[in-house]
Amino acid sequence: MKIDNFVIDKNSPCFIIAELSANHNGSLDVACETIRAAKRAGADAIKLQTYRPETMTLYSDTSDFKLNQGTIWDGQYLYNLYEEAQTPWEWHDRLFKVAKEEDLVCFSSPFDFTAVDFLEKLNCPAYKIASFEITDIPLIESVASKGKPVIISTGIAEQEDIELALEACKRMGNHDIALLKCTSSYPAPIEEANMVMIKDLAQRYNVISGLSDHTLGNTVPIVATAMGAKIIEKHFILNKEVGGPDASFSMDEKEFKEMVIAVREAEKAIGEVDYTLTEKQKNGRNFSRSLYVVKDIDKGESFTEENVRSIRPGFGLHPKYLKEVLGKTSKIKLPKGTRMELDFVTRD
Repeated sequence: MKIDNFVIDKNSPCFIIAELSANHNGSLDVACETIRAAKRAGADAIKLQTYRPETMTLYSDTSDFKLNQGTIWDGQYLYNLYEEAQTPWEWHDRLFKVAKEEDLVCFSSPFDFTAVDFLEKLNCPAYKIASFEITDIPLIESVASKGKPVIISTGIAEQEDIELALEACKRMGNHDIALLKCTSSYPAPIEEANMVMIKDLAQRYNVISGLSDHTLGNTVPIVATAMGAKIIEKHFILNKEVGGPDASFSMDEKEFKEMVIAVREAEKAIGEVDYTLTEKQKNGRNFSRSLYVVKDIDKGESFTEENVRSIRPGFGLHPKYLKEVLGKTSKIKLPKGTRMELDFVTRD
């Protein structure tokens, strides 16, 4: 998968996305400064959400449209929530330009056909299917038909939902797909993160896998990295004082930067399967054990457990030769502290 100048594959670093979502609280200036802060914090990309409240839901005050699912938004009506949280379409061109100035990839999650068409005019380089839209097969087909990378969150998905979404992309000739493990709870309990799914998604569906994270802190992104995640998305806010619907589970600049550093360190720590030693490791073998003369030995005297032992450092004979040495006699006089050598041993 290639998004702008970023190649994402099994050997690449994590592609780290700062999710803007509603964290502008209705201010274009805040949105622009948030993009700049995301760059400072080490993000590779900024992601928007492109919708209007009327394309997301209906303006209705019936019980069906009132949130009551144990979320932080309970008591609000869907239309009112999306009206507050939307990123105005007239901002998008400016936000894409600011991201380009900052050398950040900018892309979005469209929520209906008109949003896809709008984003195409902005040359959006990739598309994200939000967790709750994974069942919207016509939307996925529309996105996939554009021939650009498709990143799909699996937050509410059963296995059949994932397979239907993948089939929709492939039906449109698009095989450039990533699946993100996501827990659609805000904030998400860490015990429900289930990061072992990262590896399974990649192996089961032969796709790039990653994380769309709503937990607090950076533990889950670090674990995801260890599990092979190649994309990590986290909600980002300029500072918590901005407020808004997503502020409580979003990272500020300091927190996000700490996460990026931790992820990059985790990548270095993972390494690769390699049984050869580095120069430092080779030097470290000097502290291993080896055979030394630990008591003065005369010529012709027998080697015993009292005068030859396996001790540190590691400059002497390998300890595997101890049984071969014991019971034999010495060819020469050996003072205490001498590194043992096979040449000292009289052969039968």
